[in-house]
Amino acid sequence: MNLAFYPQSYIPPFWLRGGHAQTVYAKFLTSPAPHYRRELLADSHGEDQVAYDFVDAPNPNAPLVVLFHGLEGSSHSHYAIELMKAVQARGWHGVVAHFRSCGGVPSGRLYHSGDTREMGHMLSLLRQRYERIYAVGVSLGGNALAKYLGEQREHAIPHAAAVVSAPIDLNAAGAALGQGIAKRLYTPYFLRTLLTKVPPKANWQCRSLHDFDDAYTAPMHGFRDAVDYYTQCQCKPFLRDIVRPTLLLNAKNDPFLPAAHLPTQDEVSGSVHLLQPEQGGHVGFVSGTGRGHLRWLPETVLDFFVSSAA
Repeated sequence: MNLAFYPQSYIPPFWLRGGHAQTVYAKFLTSPAPHYRRELLADSHGEDQVAYDFVDAPNPNAPLVVLFHGLEGSSHSHYAIELMKAVQARGWHGVVAHFRSCGGVPSGRLYHSGDTREMGHMLSLLRQRYERIYAVGVSLGGNALAKYLGEQREHAIPHAAAVVSAPIDLNAAGAALGQGIAKRLYTPYFLRTLLTKVPPKANWQCRSLHDFDDAYTAPMHGFRDAVDYYTQCQCKPFLRDIVRPTLLLNAKNDPFLPAAHLPTQDEVSGSVHLLQPEQGGHVGFVSGTGRGHLRWLPETVLDFFVSSAA
């Protein structure tokens, strides 16, 4: 990676320690959302509508930053709000592109970690309006974005991308989230909304995200089971094929993916900049003093995009 990109070191508040604490506490710092302009556009199958929440810049020729959110996320997720506010402060356009069934818009078809068909469709729609596009994918959205970049290589639409806290090895992430504190903390949070979007299965109780993916996600999208789904959709094998400048940011204490499964420079292309701070949790990255703030992540991402255009 030859970009002149020198990110500010990530340092959490001295009192905030541990991957779980840094993950959960970030949600308590959520600030009011910017004013979004919503559009409902057809999905890639022409069956459902999905929500695009825009923040518009005064300059029509300014770059666009498109955010692909994480599992059950939206334009009101803490990371989405902070990124869109930072985009506004720079005078850029921004949009949170929701996956099907998210953002309060019901859908007959759901989404998954490797749905690059839908991602390519979203980016193609945006390319009709904006000359320069930067893409950010967070968690599940980050895995899908990295897979898309590797599949499309030089044909990928974004001029540069940032992949944040992506579970790049879905089998390892599924195992990590299926046990111990991670299972007790995060499984109920995600299943609370996921289970309302699918028909009930008789005599089946989902006790983990792996159970849900085995029962619903995999068969809904043509995979044999959860393991087949994870193996086919994880982005790690595609990281060597990425051509666009890409920031791959993972905290080493992310409870969703053990550090042993993070990629080394030998496992990614020369276009990928690895940033792996010791701390930060899963899409946490609270920094500063006192209560802390959430500005480190969006400023790091946008600085990377500026450096990619230099």
